[in-house]
Amino acid sequence: MSSSSSSTATTSPSMEHEILLEKLEVFKVQDRGDKRGRKILRIIGKFFPARVLNGAEGEEALKNYLEKKIFPEIGKAPFCVVYVHTSVNRQDNFPGVSFLRSIYESLPAAVRDGMEAVYFVHPGLQARLFFATFGRFLFSAGLYGKLRYVSRLEFLGEYMRKSDIDVPEFVHDHDEELERRPLMDYGLESGRHHRDYDSPAMDSAASMYSLRCIS
Repeated sequence: MSSSSSSTATTSPSMEHEILLEKLEVFKVQDRGDKRGRKILRIIGKFFPARVLNGAEGEEALKNYLEKKIFPEIGKAPFCVVYVHTSVNRQDNFPGVSFLRSIYESLPAAVRDGMEAVYFVHPGLQARLFFATFGRFLFSAGLYGKLRYVSRLEFLGEYMRKSDIDVPEFVHDHDEELERRPLMDYGLESGRHHRDYDSPAMDSAASMYSLRCIS
């Protein structure tokens, strides 16, 4: 058997998932820090392959990827998270609240303590309502207290310079659309990036409040 065939045969599903996450650049530690000198972990929700990374196997693959690739870059220094929710939909790229809670609870204590803020970009009305109602029950008080909503990219300027954060072009396009049609912020109007997940979906039978997707 050739070496390439042997390599293919020994590649586990978990390893394939880790390679996919690396290729898609869902998670990226920015080279430059924010205005307080903290490292920035940028997460693009639309890039997350939720169709592939699901269930216990998907959780394990994500944990392994974070431990191998992301946490070493962050180290023990304080950092912030910029999560970009633009164009996320439950079918393709939102794994579910229970999945995310499991990942957060499995983080090393040093990483959780070092995470000083989470900036939620383009949250939408449903996300705000969801976290206002169930956030304290589904996530620790520590994480909930670090959450900051950012409805426009320009408002990130309070915390970091524009050159400090790299986001895809579709995020800038959506930002411009929100400027032209501000009622979209309140769920009263739909735009080109209208998402099909405004209706809550159950994440598991165990918890009627664990929604599969938020907008």
